[in-house]
Amino acid sequence: MSSSVAIVTLGCKTNQFESAAMSEQLQQAGYQQVAFDAGADLVIVNTCTVTAATDAQSRKLIRRARRLNSKARIVVTGCYAQIDPQSLNQLAGVSLVIGNNEKGQLLKYLDENKNLGEIQVSDIRSRNVIEPLSLTGFEQRSRAFVQIQNGCDAFCSYCIIPYARGRSRSVAVPEVVSQVEKLSANGYPEIVLTGIHIGQYGQDFDSPTDLLFLLQKIEQSQFSGRLRLGSIEPTELSEGLYRYILGSDWICPHFHIPLQAGDDDILRRMNRHYSTAFFAGLLQRLQQINPEAAIGLDVITGFPGETDAQFKTTCQLLRQLPFSHLHVFPFSNRAGTPAAKMPDQVTGAVIKERAQALRQIGTEKNQKFAEKFIGSKQDIIIEGGCADDLRKGLSRHYLPVWIPASSAEPGESLQVEITGVYQDGLIGHR
Repeated sequence: MSSSVAIVTLGCKTNQFESAAMSEQLQQAGYQQVAFDAGADLVIVNTCTVTAATDAQSRKLIRRARRLNSKARIVVTGCYAQIDPQSLNQLAGVSLVIGNNEKGQLLKYLDENKNLGEIQVSDIRSRNVIEPLSLTGFEQRSRAFVQIQNGCDAFCSYCIIPYARGRSRSVAVPEVVSQVEKLSANGYPEIVLTGIHIGQYGQDFDSPTDLLFLLQKIEQSQFSGRLRLGSIEPTELSEGLYRYILGSDWICPHFHIPLQAGDDDILRRMNRHYSTAFFAGLLQRLQQINPEAAIGLDVITGFPGETDAQFKTTCQLLRQLPFSHLHVFPFSNRAGTPAAKMPDQVTGAVIKERAQALRQIGTEKNQKFAEKFIGSKQDIIIEGGCADDLRKGLSRHYLPVWIPASSAEPGESLQVEITGVYQDGLIGHR
């Protein structure tokens, strides 16, 4: 009888990709994947460490895994494991802690380390070359992720990720193209290129290249689906790159661009190397080329020293900017970062209040953007799940589109007519 395994994932798309790759390794080795609540024989907790709250969530999941099955072998990996393996190793029931770079050799470490309390975490900052994980499919997903890059050299003052993911390392162009072609041939109508800092793609090669070159190589390949890009820093979205994206009907007109603060002084203290004027100019140029382009922003509120006046400046800027999606992150005092030691820490109550105000701006912007598409025809890809006899699809503009459940199946790519706004997206029919 094969052993059962459950994988629980916290954090970013890179972690989701790596969990899928580990899942494929385990299933090929004979493990049967089950739901987390089933109390599997082997539990993999793929952690995030962006905030203290995600650390706490990881510990909670480890304790819960042990309650579900007191005999379960619990393996912890991910960014929390990379940063603080010792504290995780001390939690009851944890038998193995492996780092981010060790994920590709999961089966080897499972076989070699039989005893409780093993740690296999290498110095990830010393790694100059990426060891890419490969995938043939994404279970229960209509979209597949391809990791093109890992690591970050930006060292924003609030962020621990350069220490958890190492320096920026890119996957070779032929490997990325091959992975995209393979997943497309296996029936995935949308491929998402992911990484920690994809705007730095190719800069670490002996003969440096860039993201635009990679996209051009994908266009020349056998890939026949639609492509979506992950988050790109504003200073790395060159005119050549964004004009190419907006001029290519096979790439979704969707940009995810971190703003982080709408005040120049806070941006400087965050170690973000641009001004609000630069950012506003970039978004205006994108909208001039394609008024329907989806633009998602990240904003952190409650950064140390953020005054009421600076918060109002951020709100004013957001109301003026042409964007469609807003991801709000309440500042988290992350030990090991310069921001954690900065004076004038903002209280939790104030941060919560400011986050709510920002989310309201985001909701209003999102609804106004969605209304543009009423009466139009949109290409969508149907995702899993069903609610109120409706099934959700995703448009090229990153808007959920709800249609009658009886008219589509997960993974199907189809064109629908948009009839109205529904929840955080649209509603329509074939």
